[in-house]
Amino acid sequence: MDTVCLSPRKPLRLILSLLFLSLSFSFNNASAQADGKKLFKQKCAVCHSMKEGVKITGPSLLGVFNRIPQGDWFVNWVLNNDKLIKSGDKYAVKISSFDVSAMTVFESELSKEEVLAIGEFIKTGGGDEAPSDCENPFAVTEEEESNATLYVLLGIISFLVLLIAVLRTTKHSIRNTLNEREGKPLNPEMGFWPEAKAWMGMHKRFVALCVIFVLCIGSKAAWDGMMGIGVYTGYAPEQPIKFSHKIHAGDNGINCQYCHSGVERSKTAGIPTVNVCMNCHKGIEGSCGWMKPEIEKVRVASGFDGSGYTKPEKPIEWVKVHNLPDFVFFSHQQHVKVGKQECATCHGDVQGMHVIEQKEPLTMSWCIDCHRKTEVPGMKDNPYYEQLHAKLAEKYKGQKITVDKMGGIECGKCHY
Repeated sequence: MDTVCLSPRKPLRLILSLLFLSLSFSFNNASAQADGKKLFKQKCAVCHSMKEGVKITGPSLLGVFNRIPQGDWFVNWVLNNDKLIKSGDKYAVKISSFDVSAMTVFESELSKEEVLAIGEFIKTGGGDEAPSDCENPFAVTEEEESNATLYVLLGIISFLVLLIAVLRTTKHSIRNTLNEREGKPLNPEMGFWPEAKAWMGMHKRFVALCVIFVLCIGSKAAWDGMMGIGVYTGYAPEQPIKFSHKIHAGDNGINCQYCHSGVERSKTAGIPTVNVCMNCHKGIEGSCGWMKPEIEKVRVASGFDGSGYTKPEKPIEWVKVHNLPDFVFFSHQQHVKVGKQECATCHGDVQGMHVIEQKEPLTMSWCIDCHRKTEVPGMKDNPYYEQLHAKLAEKYKGQKITVDKMGGIECGKCHY
């Protein structure tokens, strides 16, 4: 009878396979929780908190899975609560009778997998919140500005002045010593300026070259200074409230249009009212210690006392970062809605900024250069732009239809 020998590698492979599957499951679960947390902040946090007894527009979702029916009820409710109520579901009808506020239908915005990820996050009771002493991105480390270059320059100038004075005195002493030996009269000591005039008189060509060089350097510096008037690249003023775009638009994925509601239909993008902020921060207090006093500033500005808006309102005096001259016409609607431009084209990677700063110069030459490079998108949903694009395509056969080809660099398009 033959003996069958098992390879020692097979049990090892089995163990490694099981370990890999276990790690994969853990990773996927953690990933789903992370996605659920982000989706919760994007879609749910406006109306629901994760704190016991805290109601915003809707009730707190802490422990909601202990109250609702099991199975796919949660998914069906989130995707289309109206459909679930109309189907006659007893629990859906029951809870809808207690609250007249209509819940948003997310059927076109979320998939079943995304709703399940939100559910996993809710089951954790709020997920892994940041510690109260988490790093403050707005903390400024006050360091003495380094003036090493200035000090070195002043030191060199002082050394040269001292050297010139010593050489003048030495030269005068040597000359008088020689005159004394030769029996000649001593030379009277001249002042610096008369001696300098005499030296320049003997070296006119060299002095002329030096004057021309200095004038050229000065003219270049003056030109650069004038060209920089009104250009504030890197301008990042301190705001009355430490608002982080990275946390809101980046980490939490809040759409720019939620706060800047006029960006697709108005000349200006608009600054959100404090009521927009309070849609979330009536219940969200922040997970980091440094956030709480900043969020409290929002609540004070809105007149919120913890339960209602009974206190006087106080306007938030935001400092404008991006400014254009009064004689320049710029429409956000024209660029964002029609031109299909991203916010980052002019404002930089806002989603990665804690403190907003001006990234681009926003000068006329910068705008013209952009208009010469940017192609005009087709607008199939707008007959006017569709016909215009077709005419341009016929006129410039084989060429890219850029903004300048449709009058984008004409003076009257941007200047009153």
